[in-house]
This record gives sequence, C-alpha cells and structure tokens, in this order.
Amino acid sequence: MTTEGAVLPVVDPFYAIGLSLLARRLEAGGANIIHMEFGQPSTGAPSRAIAAAHAALDSDPGSYWESQDLKARLSRHYSETYGVDLPAGRILLTCGASPALVLALATRFPAGARIALARPGYVAYRNTIRALHMEPVEIPCGAEVDFQLSAEALDSVEGPLDGVIIASPANPTGSILPAPRLEAIVRFCESRRLGLVSDEIYHGLTYGERARSVLEFTDQAFVVNSFSKYFSMVAWRLGWLAAPMDHAHRARALISNLFLTPPSLSQHAALAALDCREELEANLDVYRTNRGLLLQALPELGLASIAPADGAFYVYADVGHLTQDSLSFCERILRETGVALAPGVDFDPVEGGRFIRFSFALSNDLVREGLERLAPWFAAQPRLGGAPT
Repeated sequence: MTTEGAVLPVVDPFYAIGLSLLARRLEAGGANIIHMEFGQPSTGAPSRAIAAAHAALDSDPGSYWESQDLKARLSRHYSETYGVDLPAGRILLTCGASPALVLALATRFPAGARIALARPGYVAYRNTIRALHMEPVEIPCGAEVDFQLSAEALDSVEGPLDGVIIASPANPTGSILPAPRLEAIVRFCESRRLGLVSDEIYHGLTYGERARSVLEFTDQAFVVNSFSKYFSMVAWRLGWLAAPMDHAHRARALISNLFLTPPSLSQHAALAALDCREELEANLDVYRTNRGLLLQALPELGLASIAPADGAFYVYADVGHLTQDSLSFCERILRETGVALAPGVDFDPVEGGRFIRFSFALSNDLVREGLERLAPWFAAQPRLGGAPT
C-alpha cells in the first residue's frame, strides 16, 4: 500500500495561539501584557479542589484510572441541573474538551461525513472535522439570527448532511440557543437521522436565562463538556463526553486506544470542585461585572456592533469600519497597547477579517486597565476611507 499522491487535509492555524506566543515573548522582554485573547479564567481552581489534589498527592501514586465516583457525581449533576437521567456508563472522562470533540466525531461519523456548523464558531470545530478527513459545512449566522443555527438554516443546506455541531453558549459570540430553537434542531436531526454534537463547555456561565442542555430533549446527542471554564480548572486538562448508549462501547474502545485516561490527580480535584458552587458563583459575579464594563465601554470606543454576550465570557465586536484584516489589527493592538485580543479570522474564515473577540475572564481591575489602554488607541484610528473616527 502506498500513500503517494494522497492529499492531507488542510488544517488552518489557531491564530490566537500565535498572538499569545508573541504576547509571552513581549512579556519576557519586560512588557506588561493584559491577556484578553483566551477564554481562560484567572481565578484558579476552587480551594476544596486544590485541597483534594494535595491529599491525593500524599496518598495516591497515580495510575491509569477513570474515577467511578466522579462519573457518578457527574450523573447526579445532570439530574440536579437539567432533570436528566444520564447513566454513569454513558460518561467518558477525557483530557479536556478537545479530546472529547475528537472522540465524539470519530465515534459517530466516517471519513467523508459532512458536518454542519455555525459561522462564526470555535476554530477547532472546523479544523478538527478536517483533520479527521470529514467536511465542515459552515452556515453563515449573523446578528439577525443571534449568531446561531436553526432548523430552517439546516434545511436550506445544499447537498447531503451527516451531522451537526451546536454550541450554546457559543464561542466567540456568547449567544444562547433558546429552548424552542434548540428543540427544533434536535427534531430536525432526528427526522434526517443526523448525528448531533453539542458543545456545552460554557454551561454555568450565563447572565440571564440559563443555557439548556441538549440532553433535555434527546438521549441520542453527544455532549462535550469540561472543567476548564465554569469550574476554573484550565490547567488540569479534564473534560468529559456524554455518549448515546448505542455508541458508548465504540467510544470507549476509541478512547482506550487514543487517549487512555485523564490524569488521576485532576479527577480527584474535579470531584471536589463539583461541590464548590458558592466559590464558583462568586467567580461568575466577577465575569458579570466585567461583561458590564465591556458592554458600556466598547460603544464609547466606536465598537457599537457587538454580539449579545448572553453567556460565556466573550464579546465579539465588529471593527469593519477600521480594518478588514483582524489578525494584523490585533497584532498592532498588542504591540502598541499591551492588550492581547483574538482575531475574528479564527472563528470566521469569510467575514472574520472585520471582527475581534474580547475575553473578560480576568479580574475586574485588569479589564478596567485594558479598557483604559484601548480607549486612546481606538480614538486615534482612522476609519477605512480616511475619515476620522
């Protein structure tokens, strides 16, 4: 067998990572950088989770291990939070949400499958689909539809579909799928026998109506989640996949070969983190304040067209009156103000040149300082065509 002449899938860079590496180099050279480029909580793991990790370090040498207690506790979490019966046997623990996404796609779809997703959307959806030799079918979703998919939009896709990825709250926009619209997507997928993957990593991070889990409407969807966002445990690299019962055996076979098990230390900490709601809700209050600061300040910077930011910790802003090249625009902002932001081209390869994303997963003081740095910079930028801002 030869691979001569075979074409590898095109996987674009994650441009925000490149900007973050530049920010770290500037920091190493003495610059003071405010990191608003990633959805990375600055709060750290809950105190009881850290204490549990210390206790485990003293008593557990570590092993290839999947905590049955953690899976049972996650099952109870779904019962208490969503009123959903999710047996522990359908839950697979992963090294973060990214392997859970790979696992969901590789379990449910063959090479060549066509998977629909919203544009703008998280960069790794498109690129992971491609890396697995599948085809992303990006559907433009603008402000008029709250940057979210709908059953009607899916129905209008030309050609066959095999699956759909949804995210609510979404990255980069923070938009949330209302329950009727979410249920309509579920019913559409059922009627067409499409596989459905729901990224629910930002659940718990909402500022009005709560986000609904797709499992409230079906037991046939794959749900991706993680301890990185609401639970503030980015560095612990722990997530999970809830798989339909009919697919759980294949998913388990894949995970045992591809990833083995996540770190045992992280599992001990996560079990404790699930019972730290008071501390975690206090973190949410910090984000809520930051959200308010940005929603007030950005229009004053001339950025009046922004996504609703109903969940997660992002504001997605239109800067099309200033640039059509968001990557170089963000690099200029970083070098000239010390504020690191994410370029829209990561999330939208078509229209993303005119958008940037602000993360407000920082302390209140850092967000205030970032806005103070950005205000004079934006005031000095000429509009496209030469008119002053």
